[in-house]
Amino acid sequence: MELLQSTDFWIGLIKIIWINIILSGDNAVVIALAARSLPPAQQKKAILFGSGAAVVLRIALTVVAAKLLELSYLQIIGGMLLLWIGVQLLGDEEDGESEGKEYGSLMGAVRTILIADLVMSLDNVIAVAAAAKGSTTLLILGLAISIPLVIFGSTLMIKLMDRFPIIITLGAALIGWVGGETIASDVALKGFAATYPWIHYAAAAAGAILVVAVGKYLSTRSAGK
Repeated sequence: MELLQSTDFWIGLIKIIWINIILSGDNAVVIALAARSLPPAQQKKAILFGSGAAVVLRIALTVVAAKLLELSYLQIIGGMLLLWIGVQLLGDEEDGESEGKEYGSLMGAVRTILIADLVMSLDNVIAVAAAAKGSTTLLILGLAISIPLVIFGSTLMIKLMDRFPIIITLGAALIGWVGGETIASDVALKGFAATYPWIHYAAAAAGAILVVAVGKYLSTRSAGK
């Protein structure tokens, strides 16, 4: 009860919720893209399981995130993973309605959500951990409250994607942007990035263009079969 009466506790909780509102946009896009090809009943399960598991993963990741970011080439590998995920999600756009679609499985969607969220959350969890100021209770509670935010955002994104297909391409481009940015942020490229600050934007733009170009090519080739 003393914890709930603490002003610092409530201020910290508000900070964490606000951070998650700001940072959950790209995660909602990934979840929506991964779940959109599933039947409506499975879409809800994928969003629920994916969002819940992703938040649990973030809590565990908070303990080691700072150390992981110090490892050379880890973010390069993670960024390349995001580029691959973006290409796969956009490449499946044209045959998203086909019944025999192999990618359109619940476990496949949840797996994609977890891999993407793992890579995209390395920087995010540091901000959340800083707001929690060492309080495990505050950290877990704040992240747990963020689950409905991500679920709502993902559900809204799926509805918008069905109505405005261009959002699918923009979502894949966002994943490519984050992937390129992640690669440029690797410790191994720190000196190069310090000399050429524009490299972050160039890498992010290149990632977005690459994902859209390759993804569209794959979807067109798939549709022509």
